[in-house]
Amino acid sequence: MKPVRLIDVTLRDAHQCLWATRMTTAMMKDIVPRLDRAGFEAIDLVGGAVFDVCVRYLREDPWERMRILNSWVEKTPLIIHTRGQSLFTFEFFADDVVELAAERFAANGMRYHTVYDALNDIRNLEIPIRAARKLGIYTVPGLVYSLSPVHSDAYYARKARELVRIGVDGIFIKDPSGLLTPERIATLVPAIRAAIGELPLQLHTHCLSGLAPYVALQSVRYGVDVVHTATSTLANGASHPPTELFVRNCRRRDYTVDLDLGPIEEVAERLAYIAEREDKPTGSPLEYDEFHFHHQVAGGMISNLRFQLEGLGLENRIDEILEEAGRVRADLGYPIVVSPFAQYIVTQSVLNVMAMDQGRERFSTVPDEVRLYLRGGYGEIAGEIDANLYDRITRGAAPITERPGALVEPALEALRKNRGPFASDDDLLLAAFYDETQYGALKAAGPISTEYPLMETPLLTLVKELAQRPSVKTFHFIQNTS
Repeated sequence: MKPVRLIDVTLRDAHQCLWATRMTTAMMKDIVPRLDRAGFEAIDLVGGAVFDVCVRYLREDPWERMRILNSWVEKTPLIIHTRGQSLFTFEFFADDVVELAAERFAANGMRYHTVYDALNDIRNLEIPIRAARKLGIYTVPGLVYSLSPVHSDAYYARKARELVRIGVDGIFIKDPSGLLTPERIATLVPAIRAAIGELPLQLHTHCLSGLAPYVALQSVRYGVDVVHTATSTLANGASHPPTELFVRNCRRRDYTVDLDLGPIEEVAERLAYIAEREDKPTGSPLEYDEFHFHHQVAGGMISNLRFQLEGLGLENRIDEILEEAGRVRADLGYPIVVSPFAQYIVTQSVLNVMAMDQGRERFSTVPDEVRLYLRGGYGEIAGEIDANLYDRITRGAAPITERPGALVEPALEALRKNRGPFASDDDLLLAAFYDETQYGALKAAGPISTEYPLMETPLLTLVKELAQRPSVKTFHFIQNTS
């Protein structure tokens, strides 16, 4: 039967979803060799919020994390995950910064690159894809899935063909809000498969609707080759389908999955130990909620929103704000509810609710980022926008039709002049991404600590007990540990 390959997301997206991205490098030390032995196609490591949290909160140099983890794995490629021309942040960077980043990915041992653009504007992927593949990095761009009148199967097939023309090693469907259903996967996957031919097709989906484990299983039936999963301890909830259950279900359907679950079960035990020690949650399935398909906001963001609304005295109106988020998204031409547009949509929704409380019109107050988006400053807008609303928000400013990255002036030479000299190009890029305060604090933190208390296995516990006895025969030890 059909072979199915897996990509592990435990070390990046899973803890990003459930632990607010707070897994340290030291926590990974006892885990990653087991993931390496299991037989994954690749292991997702750094990118998205992980790079940013490493710098701002953990004070771990993400480039150093890449080098350390590459010294701990023997065979499985590690994945660097980026937001296209934005790399690890919300802003667009100059082409010279994006190209140098690709060089540093390769130099720090990264052999696998997954990259996406939040608006599916393929122009924003051209430079990062070509730069990475030129260096021999296996590059798989993603098409971000959304549910709207304009995000049709034909839309995704067209976008897939645009990626094929650039030249890629595969394509993945990125479903950040867990919106895919069994019915839609049955039409979407064949449409993309027809557009990309024999190129590998991957699925990356989240469990926010509770449907993802079944959707992932069905996706294999319709033509997906590689599925992204998380170790069960950090699966479900806002995270991903659990690896162990997905493998068992595939095998029950007679699909071939060349993955050893033994090491995965050991990883699950160690993650449970870390979660208990660090007082962090483990994943559990979510109930299906039809309202989620209206606002499409991820669970982690809703938790942050609740906290922020308390300061505005709006904590009891979160459902009203999420209802408005669905309306705002439609008004703005259906931007996909993924960073940074998830933040922009929710911010605009809060402003609209507050405006209506004061008897003012919706969109009376509009953030600069929303104005820039409407003009095309982030890329192609999928849907139509009412002309009157466009004029009111943009104040008559001309639309932006060029590739957004082309409008950003080259930055590296100015950085070297104004903030250099730098010890390495890794540091040069950190300076491109962060101001002097964040950069300085990171450098002052020193090397990453890789020491973490090991979980005591039954054998280790037994050895300790035996060591306390006055006399122990080797024969008895062997008998007790067989």
